[in-house]
Amino acid sequence: MATYMVQFTYTPEAWATMIKKPQDRSIPSQELVQSLGGRLLSLYYALGAYDGIALFEVPDDITASAVNLAVKASGIMKVNEVTRLFTMNEGMEAMRKAGGGTFALPTV
Repeated sequence: MATYMVQFTYTPEAWATMIKKPQDRSIPSQELVQSLGGRLLSLYYALGAYDGIALFEVPDDITASAVNLAVKASGIMKVNEVTRLFTMNEGMEAMRKAGGGTFALPTV
C-alpha cells in the first residue's frame, strides 16, 4: 500500500458548524478511506498554514485521487493538498535507480 499525506484547511462555514457542534472528523475520514480499500493512519489538527494533516494508506495513486476528489466534492475544504510519501527503502531504491541514469546539462 502507498502512503499519502493530506494538508487541509476547512472553509469558515465548516469551522462554524464544528464549533457549534464539535465532532470527531476521523470517523467519516476513516469510513471514506476504508470504502476505497485503504486505512486512515492518523488525523491531526494543526497550528500554522493548514488546519490539519491526515495520513492514509491506499493501494495506488488513482485511489488516493478518488479520496481527494470525494473530499473536495463535499465542499468542506478550501485547501486539500495530497502528497505521496515514500518509505526510506523506497527513497533509497529511487536513489540507486537515479545513479544508473544520466541527465545532460544545458550547453552554452
